[in-house]
Amino acid sequence: MPSSVMSTSKTGDGREAPAAVCAVGLRKSYGDKVVLDGIDLHIPAGTVFALLGPNGAGKTTAVKILSTLVSPGAGSGKIRVGGHDLAADPQRVRTAIGVTGQFSAVDALITGEENMLLMADLHRLSKSEGRRVAAELLERFDLTEAAKKPASTYSGGMKRRLDIAMTLVGDPRIIFLDEPTTGLDPRSRHTMWQIIRELVAGGVTVLLTTQYLDEADELADRIAVLNDGKIAAEGTAEELKRLVPGGHVRLRFADPAAYRSAAVALSEATRDDEALALQLPSGGSQRELRSILDWLDSAGIEADELTVHTPDLDDVFFALTGGAGIPHQPKENLR
Repeated sequence: MPSSVMSTSKTGDGREAPAAVCAVGLRKSYGDKVVLDGIDLHIPAGTVFALLGPNGAGKTTAVKILSTLVSPGAGSGKIRVGGHDLAADPQRVRTAIGVTGQFSAVDALITGEENMLLMADLHRLSKSEGRRVAAELLERFDLTEAAKKPASTYSGGMKRRLDIAMTLVGDPRIIFLDEPTTGLDPRSRHTMWQIIRELVAGGVTVLLTTQYLDEADELADRIAVLNDGKIAAEGTAEELKRLVPGGHVRLRFADPAAYRSAAVALSEATRDDEALALQLPSGGSQRELRSILDWLDSAGIEADELTVHTPDLDDVFFALTGGAGIPHQPKENLR
């Protein structure tokens, strides 16, 4: 069993704390089609972990397995969610989690408040407790004014907020969000991001699947890229960006003489004679930038503009899932 997957994470005072989600060799096939081909997941409590990947990569299947909606495939290793063994005690796993899918579970024929109270009944809360929890969550998600209106009258963003509010009725410490902002307008997406940040600040762990790369970049503490049923790479957003070549520093000059001098001295630079600009390969590190600036100072050459360009998650995604070659690096090297 790989120690890098089953290890524990540190709490703020240095004590060991178990991961919120831990899976080894997660597998799933449907007939001859392999959907998940032995993936490992280790998600520390109180963090956002994002699963990226093209359609059919296995993101939703992973969420369904971890939330007990689908059984794992034969040969899967040990899976623990919220400290509970998924195979031996699925009911205790269900009490620890909440799930919000890309398609809303809201009943559009009844009011927002009635949706909340129905969820409270499912969690076997007393009537008074159910009304208290529903009222608090409706207020928290800015739905109090719309609470008595049929959910069919809600906007897409309101329905998604109600969906998450319903998920929180049982006070889960782990939430699976399967493409939670699909179809939302930019304002509603940013509202949803803020809600996720607040949940995590309160100690909730979030496993997020998304096709929006900016969403993962904004929210995730760690990101795994799924492709063809395997994890192609895992790390922080910055670690993943460093996997992809193409970073560079661009120097632009107003003085043609300074540009020509710099171009002669920096023979490895790509020239743009029309723009009086030079492009140097660079990872954008402070040491590299300082070296370039020191060289310009020592040569008495002044650049009017220096800009750093680094690969973004779009570049990472297409490199990992589109067939572009990048050097293989074991996941342990990204930690």
